[in-house]
Amino acid sequence: MKPLVHALVGAGLLAVVASASASVEQLRVFLIQTQSARGEFTQRVSSASGARASAVPQASSGSFVFQRPGKFRWVYAKPYEQVIVGDGQRLFLYDKDLNQVTVKKLVGALPATPASILFGSNDFERDFAVKDTGTRDGLSWIEATPKAKDSPFSKIEIGFRDGLPGAMRLTDSFGQVSRLAFDKVERNPKVAAEVFQFKPPAGADVLQEN
Repeated sequence: MKPLVHALVGAGLLAVVASASASVEQLRVFLIQTQSARGEFTQRVSSASGARASAVPQASSGSFVFQRPGKFRWVYAKPYEQVIVGDGQRLFLYDKDLNQVTVKKLVGALPATPASILFGSNDFERDFAVKDTGTRDGLSWIEATPKAKDSPFSKIEIGFRDGLPGAMRLTDSFGQVSRLAFDKVERNPKVAAEVFQFKPPAGADVLQEN
């Protein structure tokens, strides 16, 4: 980072967060200041309103680490082991129970998704219409609506606390809602390059998608 930019980030942008600024500004500051991060998450998925399964949300938990732009490892540890890795060019989805790996081009898999906001470049407002939606549950929230008509999500909400994401709420095009809570988030840790590499386990079925 150039000295002038570093000074602006340190003196100006940190002050924005410290003064409990608007939620969109917290997102912008997070993207400017954060090149890597890691932490833990819990996720609960509810079916669309009126669906019978909505009374029993599906729960999962795990860990994540990312290095912007486009490199990340998202690991579901419970109840089923799954690994999602982006190496900057490809996206790997590994299901341990099925012993199956799906490989996709990263550039086609990320646009207009939550990953493109947190793991991508700084131009998120190119792909999303973003607005502040106030404070609730101790978090400052933004709402991001994808501009692309074919996005799998109709609405993405991110709640910030002290300049770091504390929660996300994702509503897909079918009305299903995923709620994520983040814990032990560490900004800019040193991350070994091999964390973002993925080698299919021996004997795994590998499905290559364009």
